[in-house]
Amino acid sequence: MSSAEPTSPIARRGLMLVLSSPSGAGKSTLARKILAADSNIAMSVSLTTRPPRPGEVEGRDYFFVSKEKFAEMRDDGALLEWAEVFDNWYATPSKMVDDALETGADVLFDIDWQGTQQLAQARPQDLVRVFILPPSADTLRQRLITRAQDTASVVAKRMAEAADEISHWPEYDYVIINDDLERAHQGLLSILHAERLKRTRRTGLTGFTRNLIDKL
Repeated sequence: MSSAEPTSPIARRGLMLVLSSPSGAGKSTLARKILAADSNIAMSVSLTTRPPRPGEVEGRDYFFVSKEKFAEMRDDGALLEWAEVFDNWYATPSKMVDDALETGADVLFDIDWQGTQQLAQARPQDLVRVFILPPSADTLRQRLITRAQDTASVVAKRMAEAADEISHWPEYDYVIINDDLERAHQGLLSILHAERLKRTRRTGLTGFTRNLIDKL
């Protein structure tokens, strides 16, 4: 008998890591930190019917399609989730996500609770949902003001919308309170690492254990 560890990782199916939060809670910052820290997870690239903005690159920022093409893909079941925002449609194309999951790569989503519900209906076994909360309402308001991207009226609107967003926290698998960015980041990494070890995702376990038993 040998006590050596396996020489290569046990094959697994990838997962879909969803981050949701009210605006200003730090979701996008945490997403960037996860992408920088782990090479086996990539950001989902959305499809949109709006025209490209200056500097945007096809396939990196978005996949740009006509409204007719969008409707065709939706009706053919080629989209995992979709939503209309300011007269334009945004969606997640299913093929690229499914191809990544099949190879054991993970996909990161920065979407709201409505998109998350659609993903839960489409790929429940692959989904890991994390909701990011601010430590307090005052902190959230101050973050929105400090980033200086919005007028006072827009900040007030975002604060009003935050209550509705936060009310959906029980629909998520994990909740992280972002009172310290590095602690929140480490918590997310812990979730990602633990979810990768789930028995149901480790597709190579059956063959590995059979081989192990045969050699005992």
